[in-house]
Amino acid sequence: MEEMNNRMPTEAEEARFWALIEQAWADVGTEAQNARRVLRERNLLDDQDPHCDQDMYVVDPFLDTFLAKLRARSVDFTREELADLDRVLERKLYDIDRADIHAVTDGSDDGFLYARGFIVAAGHAFYQAVVADPRVAVLDGDCEAMCYFFAHLHNERFGDYPDTGSGICRESGNNAMGWAD
Repeated sequence: MEEMNNRMPTEAEEARFWALIEQAWADVGTEAQNARRVLRERNLLDDQDPHCDQDMYVVDPFLDTFLAKLRARSVDFTREELADLDRVLERKLYDIDRADIHAVTDGSDDGFLYARGFIVAAGHAFYQAVVADPRVAVLDGDCEAMCYFFAHLHNERFGDYPDTGSGICRESGNNAMGWAD
């Protein structure tokens, strides 16, 4: 039996997580999908200040609607399903808890957590783009509600927070490999 203090998300759990994110964005509509594409594909020239990009905040007007759609798709999930989704979310936030990404997003410990919430909320393609090139991240991006989305929904439905069994913490500065230098 796998030890519960370092349980990793399965491929199926990760696939379900990202599919759910994409379905919620699809529910928001074409304009939101186009905004996400613009954000992900904006021009990042080596000599350009990435903080002067007018397209950095193009997704912001759609975040509240996205979160409402994500909630509508998740509200009837079981205790186990919500815990599985929270484990994936926790891992995704942890994996991008890196100094090179923080250098682009800026912010306090909480601010960096919310910036990482934005990166995850923007979807799998944006997340992967930031992992590959931190310059794609957004200065002061903020989606605080995403950071504990499934944990809060679990608590709302079942009166407690899920035990993900991962043994990690999503709070900023906890991924030692991301802050090795």
